[in-house]
Amino acid sequence: MALSKRGRIAKEPKIAHPQFILNSLDPEVSVIIPVMNEGRRLARIISNARKVHPKTEIIVVANGSRDGSDRLAKKMGARVITFKDPLGHDVGRSVGAKAAVGNILLFLDGDIIFTASSMKRLVRAVKNGVDVALNKYNGSLEKKKVHSVVLAKYTLNHILSLQHLKGASLTAIPHALSRRAVMKIGAENLAVPPKAQAIAANEGLMIEAVHYFDVGKTNPRKRRGPKDPLKELIIGDHLEAIRYVLDKTDQRDGMTDTGRLRELVKHL
Repeated sequence: MALSKRGRIAKEPKIAHPQFILNSLDPEVSVIIPVMNEGRRLARIISNARKVHPKTEIIVVANGSRDGSDRLAKKMGARVITFKDPLGHDVGRSVGAKAAVGNILLFLDGDIIFTASSMKRLVRAVKNGVDVALNKYNGSLEKKKVHSVVLAKYTLNHILSLQHLKGASLTAIPHALSRRAVMKIGAENLAVPPKAQAIAANEGLMIEAVHYFDVGKTNPRKRRGPKDPLKELIIGDHLEAIRYVLDKTDQRDGMTDTGRLRELVKHL
């Protein structure tokens, strides 16, 4: 399924013959698309991504794919980086970022289709000065039992003094980064999105939630059941991000202890 301009589910069109796209030789925007056995939707994703800016390059990082995703991307004209074995979750983002030459980096996944017009909002935000342009998708707090990943996102943003972002996170696609942000964060750290967000905040980069994309209904990860292994991985990523923050500040993240003289307890 695709998403409409307002983030609603739209009917996915059939593509009999994948459209050839021409990567810019001097790109302003680099679109990074990690894929692993997601060829069914990849053609539409590439086609839409090429429309986000006149000077765009598409970089497909195919890791461990067995369904011909890499061949399809090459046939369409995308730049393809292929790994025989799976790289692990989100590592493709780092690989794509290191290879990208554009001033704006737009990150997608190979399993969810977005309209070109909606993705342009992220690109436009970065062009206008935002360093980290996020999906406004927060996850719901209006539940008796809130999902632990949603709680982790809100908690990290609170620790980072970014409460206005609510649950917006680099964990969710799509999002876009400025070249400056990639340099400050370090491409290798993009493999752990919450940590990348913590570094961005620590570096004083401008982080904004720009546009709402409802990935909750279309993300296959949401359909893996209560024992989804990615849940623990993402929680671990947030703990790593919090550890980074504490290492950069102190055990209270710089929050005041007011008049509490806890050190006196040691002498009692």
